[in-house]
Amino acid sequence: MLARMGIARIGVIELMFLFAPLVIVPLGMELGRVGGFESGAARGLAGMAQTLQPLGAVLAVVAVCLPPGQRAGAWAVGWMGVCGLLAGAGVVELGAVLLCWASAGPAAEMEKLTGKSPVAPRVGTMSAQVGAVGSRLSRIAGCVGRVDLAVGGAWLVASRLGWRPMAIQEPIGLLTAVHFHFAGFATAMIAAATLRFAEARLAGRDGLLRWWRGVVVLVLGMPFLVAAGFVISPGLKMVAAMVFSASVAGLAGFVWGCTGRVEDGSARSFLRAAAGAVFVGMALSGPYAVADFVKSESLPIPRMASTHGVLNALGFCLLGLLGWIVESAKGFTPEGTEEHRVTLGTSARGGLGLGE
Repeated sequence: MLARMGIARIGVIELMFLFAPLVIVPLGMELGRVGGFESGAARGLAGMAQTLQPLGAVLAVVAVCLPPGQRAGAWAVGWMGVCGLLAGAGVVELGAVLLCWASAGPAAEMEKLTGKSPVAPRVGTMSAQVGAVGSRLSRIAGCVGRVDLAVGGAWLVASRLGWRPMAIQEPIGLLTAVHFHFAGFATAMIAAATLRFAEARLAGRDGLLRWWRGVVVLVLGMPFLVAAGFVISPGLKMVAAMVFSASVAGLAGFVWGCTGRVEDGSARSFLRAAAGAVFVGMALSGPYAVADFVKSESLPIPRMASTHGVLNALGFCLLGLLGWIVESAKGFTPEGTEEHRVTLGTSARGGLGLGE
């Protein structure tokens, strides 16, 4: 409202960025908490980040409203600190995943041969029967999303300081911060929650799950490749952007396919609306990548921010996170699911494993 009144002299790109620290990131944090995506020390770091998030968001607002310079950069450091804490939680959790993986021993060899992983027989829930490979991938997706935030926070500081790393001009610097908050963090958290839900509800459909896991891998990796394209090659940027758009469309189809098994009606509505927003946005993202490559002005950056950006932020990211928070809150606890405890090496009766 202040921007529309001319009091806060910020444009649509700045407004889209601020939607991340004010709304999207706290929702992603909450999904990580209720969805059991953190354990041990990682949970402590994530809890600290969640406590400091309101302060960090206020500092980000001040930084964006100030003109670029040392003062704006100093305020932006506050938000980067919150992102760093959450990224630290992701790194710690990733270490726990890899340590558990490395210590799997004979179970890992059986998994290579059969494509499945043995699960503790005393755990009788459906979610406890999920294969460890997929369970690890959903946790890794959450970890990668947290690391994305650190990259986004660093680019915010560079943008507000007025720096031009690798000769990247504005608004590309701030758009990179936007990219890693939405296409990186939020999309990775949605992918992680969707995959975990599918593994719990579609156990035994290995072919379908294998294809969906491939989509999740693309969703995790493509944001980094798109960002690299801005530095390395316009051709790489165009191809990476189109592959990323296709992978997010695949994730949207993945989300839609899961909604039939979602128990909560509100969550089902949120997730279907989120998936629908992606398909509408696809009509813009692909043509924009081509127009940018051929240096056409038919789809300028401000127009893309106010159309594709809004569809992605308000449609897919906001509604997707809300949908999985509502659904996860019914079946998960802050201590994690039974499947999460089994994967960590924690017994169903409360014993502590590697992750704890």
